[in-house]
Amino acid sequence: MPYKLVIVESPAKARTIAKFLGRTYKVEASQGHVRDLPKSQLGVNVEEGFEPHYITIRGRGDILDKIRKEAKGASRVYLATDPDREGEAISWHLSQVLKIPEEQACRIEFHEITSKAVKAAVKTPRKLDMDLVNAQQARRVLDRLVGYQISPLLWRKIRKGLSAGRVQSVACAMVVDREREIDAFEPQEYWNVTGVFEDGAVRFRGKFTSLGGERMTPASKAEVDAISARAREAEYTVTSVKKGVKTRMPVPPFTTSNLQQEASRKLGFTTQKTMQIAQQLYEGVDLKGEGTQGLVTYIRTDSTRVADEAVAAVREVIQAQYGPEYVPAEPNVFKGRKNIQDAHEAIRPTVASRRPEDIKESLTNDQFKLYRLVYQRFVASKMPPAEYDTLAADVEGGGLAFHFGGQKLRFPGFMKLYVEGVDDEQEEQDTALPAIEEGSEARLMDVESEQRFTQPPPRYTEASLVRALEEKGIGRPSTYAPTITTLLTRGYVTREKKRLVPMEMGQIVTEMMEKYFPDIIDIAFTAQFEDELDMVEEGKEDWHSVISEFYGPFKEELDKADASIEKVEVEDEVSDIPCEKCGAMLVYKMGRFGRFLACPRFPECRFTMPILKDIGVKCPQCGARLLERSSKKGRKFYGCERYPECDFVSWDLPVAEKCPKCGGRMVQKRGRKGEIYHVCVNEQCRERVQVDASAQEQDADEE
Repeated sequence: MPYKLVIVESPAKARTIAKFLGRTYKVEASQGHVRDLPKSQLGVNVEEGFEPHYITIRGRGDILDKIRKEAKGASRVYLATDPDREGEAISWHLSQVLKIPEEQACRIEFHEITSKAVKAAVKTPRKLDMDLVNAQQARRVLDRLVGYQISPLLWRKIRKGLSAGRVQSVACAMVVDREREIDAFEPQEYWNVTGVFEDGAVRFRGKFTSLGGERMTPASKAEVDAISARAREAEYTVTSVKKGVKTRMPVPPFTTSNLQQEASRKLGFTTQKTMQIAQQLYEGVDLKGEGTQGLVTYIRTDSTRVADEAVAAVREVIQAQYGPEYVPAEPNVFKGRKNIQDAHEAIRPTVASRRPEDIKESLTNDQFKLYRLVYQRFVASKMPPAEYDTLAADVEGGGLAFHFGGQKLRFPGFMKLYVEGVDDEQEEQDTALPAIEEGSEARLMDVESEQRFTQPPPRYTEASLVRALEEKGIGRPSTYAPTITTLLTRGYVTREKKRLVPMEMGQIVTEMMEKYFPDIIDIAFTAQFEDELDMVEEGKEDWHSVISEFYGPFKEELDKADASIEKVEVEDEVSDIPCEKCGAMLVYKMGRFGRFLACPRFPECRFTMPILKDIGVKCPQCGARLLERSSKKGRKFYGCERYPECDFVSWDLPVAEKCPKCGGRMVQKRGRKGEIYHVCVNEQCRERVQVDASAQEQDADEE
């Protein structure tokens, strides 16, 4: 019986789509790219228009043989890879392998994996978009020219295993630059002075703002003492009172970078983990009573646009769950950033009425957390603004001025469901609004003062680095997670309490790039190239010309650097642990899965050992020490030092305290808003105790 063949990228997506299309279709997975530039050579013909030389990726031969066999027996072949530049390029490579004519309408795309979307897509195939393909080819060729010509230079001049990249090197330089700012920062002393006033029966606090009509921030204890003494002698009048209403607008539904940032803030997920789980939700999850369903729309997007059908559906959900006062008269529309591709919708649930709680038992814990985040953000984005009553009052006397400012929530609007997280600044809090009147007398009850020092800019978190890259136009949504992962695995940066800190190697490589390849790590230059790729995608630029304009100056810089750079000797950091075989003091090395200890006498002595950290808790099975370890994928876990004699292991951080309810063992977990709990592992108990987050240095959720 004749059938139609649909080719997608992942086996999970193939299984989901096959259930939607039925027996007249066969669905095969390419498992990602099938052809690429060779790993062992440059693979780009620099002399003849920068034409790439593609080969079949190792391990994809059998997959391609199966796809060719299925294509021969098919009446029609549809290429259904992801709806973006990279997906278009994968479809083009498949069309080349299968010898599909260029004019044939073989490409289908859908932005959500639902029965309706998939069936509609197979009815409206189109020809391959070569502008999209060429934009991806330009990116791939440029990244190969940069990476494969600078990286060997780093190997020769510094150390084997290093790498450079167009986006990677800029991101590393941003982390290094932030560390330089911190090192150069000189804290300045300042004081907050607060007056405590009474106006009749009402007590309120006002911050000192000016002296003699001139704005002033006290910079010493002597100035504070002088202000306090003068304040206690003065008589005060409330000179102005302004009451108003402030609105706080809802945030748009998620783009890829927003999702990565918010999952980092609220769930403690790394960017890599966020994208892995989001991909699972996109490709499909087996729901009890429904079968396999894609739960969210396409996850690589920089658009906040939402389909009219989805807007209508979510407004019905809001009406039913929260009432008519939570449905705006007109749907909220959000203005996108400059230069967004806007090919896809924002990330949203595929079915607005599919509440996270209703499908929780079908999801893993991480899938549930991320789906709930996407769901709440989307629903809240279509709810009305929050409204606050505000009060601003000025109190003056004796040449001194104090200011009170406060707000109180009067209508929660979208905040009834969702509030966006913050990185470093504090969330505004509700305050009591005192009933004070302009012209009334105020009596000073006390003067309070607090010494403070200006703070250096904070180190980047993964979330704030993603935000900075996006704001500066560096890379695209799909590049952020692999970029940060590369920086960590190469040993250019490390994570300390969720902050990204440059390591010595990252600083050395950045300094070399700054001196010899300033264009590569120039933020404006890199952002401009993203604009040129957009022009290629729109058919307004030829990709060969774009690469040619870049390569001439780059080749000159490369030759100059090769001739000028002296060999850099980087000494290994020596530990205080002797080698178990020869007694030499072990040194720190960087491998595929992070840092480890190795004998400095390699290759004569090949002893290595992982870096183990005692967490200060006894093993519940044998009483030995529990150590922090890392899995092959880099995820932290906690195991007994006597392994394999004792097989105790825990993904969550064990704590010394016993459960106050049943006396059982407890582990540390993190709540939705970053709060830390100790939770009993006894399924019949599950006692939960919140602890002081500031006293905790371990992050049980961080990978």
